[in-house]
Amino acid sequence: MRVGFIGIGRMGWPMAARLAAAGHELTVHDLDAERGARFVAEHGGRFAPAPDALAQCDAVITMLPTGSIVRAVYLQSPRPLAAALAPGTLAIDMSSSEPEGTRRLGAELVPRGIALVDAPVSGGVPGAEAGTLAIMIGGNDAQAIERAKPLLSSMGRRLFETGPLGSGHAMKALNNFCAAAAYAAAAEALIAGRRFGLDPARMVDVLNASTGRTFMSEIALPQQVLTRRFASGFAVGLLAKDVKIAAELADAVRLDAPLMRLVSERWSAARDRLGAERDNTEAILIWDGKDDPPR
Repeated sequence: MRVGFIGIGRMGWPMAARLAAAGHELTVHDLDAERGARFVAEHGGRFAPAPDALAQCDAVITMLPTGSIVRAVYLQSPRPLAAALAPGTLAIDMSSSEPEGTRRLGAELVPRGIALVDAPVSGGVPGAEAGTLAIMIGGNDAQAIERAKPLLSSMGRRLFETGPLGSGHAMKALNNFCAAAAYAAAAEALIAGRRFGLDPARMVDVLNASTGRTFMSEIALPQQVLTRRFASGFAVGLLAKDVKIAAELADAVRLDAPLMRLVSERWSAARDRLGAERDNTEAILIWDGKDDPPR
């Protein structure tokens, strides 16, 4: 397929590389033209200087920081992408976007003959590089979803159809809330135990042999926290954004979710103290009372 890929950041770069390796005719766009040129030099394809240069693509994939940026690319930029795409083009948003915003965008693209599918991912940069991402697929057009699957299969190992448009983004936000809550709980336990006199490494061993075991205790604590690497590849600002989306989703469905609110507040505070670009695992430094955590 002729595929356009917008946003070749930490996640987008390896995801687009998987599409190129699968033999698709790839055109990439990124605000960083130098980065785009490097991608083309390494993986082939071509670089588009503006999103509307993707007009001849059969499918366009967005991997951008927020849903509002995705909306701007399609409808609000000086050269909006939606105005350039031919009817029948498939739009796949793999960003972590707001579910209600995704539904609104999809409805506005329908009259233009563009079918939107939301397909956010889980698995981080390692999963993107290995092509083993878990992908959550939402959409109102069954044929569009089927058209998207060969592309998504190039980037992910497990594809989950979650329901109508926006449901993939809802599932991604809720998954990341669970991950953020688990990390916050494990971090607080580690800090409390260390201050009491427990050995953090032994604590992690016990957690992973007991009912406190989670992905965070098995992966984040031993690989990032105990080693002081703090290099999971997922920025604290992005995690704070996803948890906020989950909390807003709870409000939208009229659910009293105090834990979601509290976890959102904790991560937003960590983002504000650390800076949005720092690794999410560094939040433990803030919660440990470090006023000036090392970079």
